[in-house]
Amino acid sequence: MSIRIKFLLSYAAMLLVPLLLLGITSLLLTVVYHGDVQSLKNAYESKFEGMEERDTHNLIKHTFQQNAALLTDQAFLAEFSADMRSKNTEVYIRSGDQDIYMSDDLKSRAGLIGELPAFTEAGSRLEPFGIKYGNEWYQISQFDMLSKDAKPVSLFLLTKIDPLVHFVRTFFPILFLLTIIVFLLTHILLTTYMSRRFIRPLLELRNAAKRVADGDLNFQVRIGGNDELGQLGRVFEEMRSRLQESLVIQQQYESNRKELITNISHDLKTPITAIKGYVDGILEGVADSPEKHDKYMRTIAAKAGEMDHLIDELFLYSKLDMQKLPFSFESVPILPYLMDWSEELKVELDKRGVDLDIELGGGEAIRVSIDRDSFKRVLGNIIQNSLKYMDKPVKQITVRTRLDQNGFILSIEDNGSGIPEEAVEHVFERFYRAEESRNTNTGGSGLGLAIAKQIIAGHGGIICAESTEGEGTAIRIILPAQKGDGLQ
Repeated sequence: MSIRIKFLLSYAAMLLVPLLLLGITSLLLTVVYHGDVQSLKNAYESKFEGMEERDTHNLIKHTFQQNAALLTDQAFLAEFSADMRSKNTEVYIRSGDQDIYMSDDLKSRAGLIGELPAFTEAGSRLEPFGIKYGNEWYQISQFDMLSKDAKPVSLFLLTKIDPLVHFVRTFFPILFLLTIIVFLLTHILLTTYMSRRFIRPLLELRNAAKRVADGDLNFQVRIGGNDELGQLGRVFEEMRSRLQESLVIQQQYESNRKELITNISHDLKTPITAIKGYVDGILEGVADSPEKHDKYMRTIAAKAGEMDHLIDELFLYSKLDMQKLPFSFESVPILPYLMDWSEELKVELDKRGVDLDIELGGGEAIRVSIDRDSFKRVLGNIIQNSLKYMDKPVKQITVRTRLDQNGFILSIEDNGSGIPEEAVEHVFERFYRAEESRNTNTGGSGLGLAIAKQIIAGHGGIICAESTEGEGTAIRIILPAQKGDGLQ
């Protein structure tokens, strides 16, 4: 049985049980106070407080109508009035315009007497009706008959009643019906509210759980409110969102893994193919002279070195990517460090015919926390990447430094061929090469700048590239600067 059916059954029970108990209680009270169920009808039909109309009617019929002389017997009327007064009822008897008898309490209520209706027909009895006199309500019963000398006589019984009792007795069927309607509307509204507030969110969560189980995560769970269901909905939506993100990341990892395997296979297969070709040449006697043999052997050694270098970079990148490469940080005066490095670099660049321009600024007191060896690898990878794309007659590399609110900024610029605009944002991705041929003479392994990015990230810094195709490329490194003796 579903929760919705259980809710509906519980609300139906909440409606029917009180009504059933109300009916049973009413019947029990009737039996206790009236002796049988039939007296419930008589009690309702009675319009007098403290007496039953049937008994009053029988009293009038068997007393005054059978012995009309009693209508003028003052002694009997006084006794009858006293008996009626004990039941909160006053007696008034009128013959035409003449008052035959009037209870003492009615003598001060001439206005009330004046509102009583005229004689209608002998032997008739008018249905009880209500009259308001001042702030009091009276229930009037009228009995019309003939006196001993055949004159029309009207006997009135005036019962003072509570206004609330009068209202309830008069409108009891309407009040009872309204009570039932209110019960029904209340439970219908409550059922509707509970269905919207509880059942619908639960159904939405159930459908969402089924979609997740089927592998569909492209939806959103929208359950408002700050109650437990609202909190559950937000937690479920967060879980779905994280599952979707993890699935996207997993798919990206799988795509990267396939791409990595493809790139490694390609980059390893190229030197291996070359090595196999030269080995076959030696075995088949193509290298039939000492010079050719020596050339083939040197080529094999170079290709083996390329493979060894690629494997080393793969191993290094893997350790950096898994954050398993420890850094030995130390606070280094960065400008002297870069000056020493640039002097070593200048010697190497002179051999290749490349001019090195050094513009170190920012103050001698600048200190940066770095791992010396790892940071030098970053600088080396950037320089090697610049050298691969030198295509100008006058080759030049410029190293600049400065200090601003972002930290210490190191810029290494070249005047090479530059990078296409659409490729700039990808140059730090592993195995990415703007030059699609994957020629190691121009493209390298595709890991140099990726390794540089991992190392700089490990230093808490940022590395980025700016390039204009045909003019050159600038690689900028931003590192947190520390205060030295001259740094404010």
